[in-house]
Amino acid sequence: MENIWAPWRIDFIMQAKQTGCFLCNKPEENDDEKALILYRGTYNYILLNAYPYNPGHLLVAPFRHIGNINDLTTLEANEHFALIQLAVKLIDLTMQPSAYNTGMNLGKIAGAGVADHIHSHIVPRWQGDTNFMPVIADTKVLPEALEKTYLRFKEQLKNIC
Repeated sequence: MENIWAPWRIDFIMQAKQTGCFLCNKPEENDDEKALILYRGTYNYILLNAYPYNPGHLLVAPFRHIGNINDLTTLEANEHFALIQLAVKLIDLTMQPSAYNTGMNLGKIAGAGVADHIHSHIVPRWQGDTNFMPVIADTKVLPEALEKTYLRFKEQLKNIC
């Protein structure tokens, strides 16, 4: 069996396990770079997914802890979609993907890792971005450190906000 060396993972493995909802906890850390928060709106925010499906995978989440999409106010829902649009624009300018997968997993059975705090995924896609690693080794290969991707996004945000 081949081993994949990923020394940066030890920080995640050794960290104290979080209690509560990470989508509520992240904005309260008051260190957006550490929390990977790229943009704060009035009702929602954009953050870089720490466990991305692909490089540049962003999340849009309401600040309010809410598990049912129908409980969003009109203002929250409108801003949520506007931030999805901003996230796509940001990824377009920074990474030039070929396409996107966007959406929500509403409920645990639908695949929601955090079923009681809704959030949208914005996943950039490139021709040929699937390879043998996820299929054979159940491993995703990311070509860039999250911190570097975060800084590239933050720099590009200065041009569009």
